[in-house]
Amino acid sequence: MQRSTSSAVRFLTAGALAAVLLGGAGAGQAAATPTAVPAQRTALAHGTPYDLLRPLADLSAQRLATADLVAAAKYGTDSPIDDPAREKQVLDDVARQAREVGADPKVTVRIFRDQIEANKVVQRALHHRWDADPSQAPTERPDLAEVRKEINRVNGELVRAVAASPSARTAPYCGGLLTAAAVHVRHDRQLDALHTIALERALRSVCGA
Repeated sequence: MQRSTSSAVRFLTAGALAAVLLGGAGAGQAAATPTAVPAQRTALAHGTPYDLLRPLADLSAQRLATADLVAAAKYGTDSPIDDPAREKQVLDDVARQAREVGADPKVTVRIFRDQIEANKVVQRALHHRWDADPSQAPTERPDLAEVRKEINRVNGELVRAVAASPSARTAPYCGGLLTAAAVHVRHDRQLDALHTIALERALRSVCGA
């Protein structure tokens, strides 16, 4: 746990430094409302490199929020956290969507593999927490089918964000801008340590060819 916490600290420190070094490139974006999907679409169409990367961080955080619901739906049941059949279905679907919107399917699938692994990081941690302290366990079980509808919605937005951002994702400054975006998202969405670490995992493959 100490290693994970240290990783999160480095993540946040690097993001703060990047925000300072980049000056106006990211600082003004922290006040934007992350849940405003139309605003995200406008940014994707006309924005700076930071504007192209910010939705990737924010949508990844939105997707991670569903991990809590998935964990609650599966807890105390025979449904495993690792679900290869479901994961394949998701990856096949996002690859199809990527082709439809002009994104690279291989890159999109690579990014979504990290999204899936990050989601499982949250699920495993919550199950361990609830096993250790049953008083914290959920008292109601969400409908997994309904939760997956929300996941599918976010997936579609995320595929479009990937399709709109190849120039920013392959630029040498991608890492700094993406880290700054993740720090702002972490602040705006008030992510705890677990979800901050998971967000770092979710974004691992965003930058690069």
